[in-house]
Amino acid sequence: MTMGRRNVSMMRLGRCVAFLAAAAFLLPFTILLMVADQQYNLTYNSKRVFYQELIFDNGTHDDGLLTREKFMEVHERMEARREFLRSGCSRFGLDSRGQKANAWEYLINRQYHVIWCNIFKAASTSWMYNFNLMANYSAAFLDKTKEVPLVLARRKYARPTIEMIKKAQPDSITFLIVRHPLERLASAYNDKIVHAWPKSFHDKMGRMIIKKYRKSQNKPVPTERYPVFEEFVSYVLDETRARRSLDMHWTPYTDFCTPCRFAFDVILKFETLDEDQRYLIQLARLQDVVKPEWRNSGKGTNTLHNINHLYSRLKRSQLDGLYKLYKYDFQLFNYTIDSYYEIVQGDTKHG
Repeated sequence: MTMGRRNVSMMRLGRCVAFLAAAAFLLPFTILLMVADQQYNLTYNSKRVFYQELIFDNGTHDDGLLTREKFMEVHERMEARREFLRSGCSRFGLDSRGQKANAWEYLINRQYHVIWCNIFKAASTSWMYNFNLMANYSAAFLDKTKEVPLVLARRKYARPTIEMIKKAQPDSITFLIVRHPLERLASAYNDKIVHAWPKSFHDKMGRMIIKKYRKSQNKPVPTERYPVFEEFVSYVLDETRARRSLDMHWTPYTDFCTPCRFAFDVILKFETLDEDQRYLIQLARLQDVVKPEWRNSGKGTNTLHNINHLYSRLKRSQLDGLYKLYKYDFQLFNYTIDSYYEIVQGDTKHG
């Protein structure tokens, strides 16, 4: 009896020792997992504090960086933009899980901890160049190569999945650059349609548009070799009504980046781009890698006079159609269309 009890006690003791040994073995791994989980669940405020601790170490006026006062002014502007976007997403129900997220145009740089949704015709040439620099292409190579910058970039940055973006976001700065939707459309038209390379995809598109939409209707027939703006807009609106995919240069950026399904830390605007990108470069501590400069001013002119001239050719119903197409680009990023209605031609038809 005594021997049996002793054996049971020894067995229990052995189990306790085994349990403690296993716990001691697993404890370091458990701690590592907890730390990793904490790192990947940092809030934006935590990221902000981390970057602010280092942001002004090398920041002088001569560096082209913002002063502390200007930095904080732009920072408040960014907070207001994020809140405006968040509120709009909630108001229109665009932040629900039922809304499909689109990860296709995002670029994730893990070395410098930045994530960018590339919107064409919104400083995309400049920032594609910057992301290629961050991918360790040399400036000398990028300045002389004939290869398309996007093609170069995708050799280094794989098309990410939604899960890849969300996994990288906690310790990264996620940003996008937006532009007034109608200015962006005019820029795309000027760059890709008016100045299309001969025999290129957009040159062929232009010829197709002319063939379909160039009708006299008791008016002088345009003599331009490219579609005039009202022909181009008719094409875009018809493609939209037919639910066909639009060209990436004029696809609404709310479709392109689905900004209600990803949390953005920095929202740059084309209209304030100089200050905004200096803020971003300083926030992400990229000043030793990239510079806040313009790489592409576009072909031809995109002055206010030129934009007004283009939209003066449209009918009110066409402008109605464009507003419907770019509705969320307007409403989520605080742009207005009112002044354009003072430019367009009146008509009785509303689309």
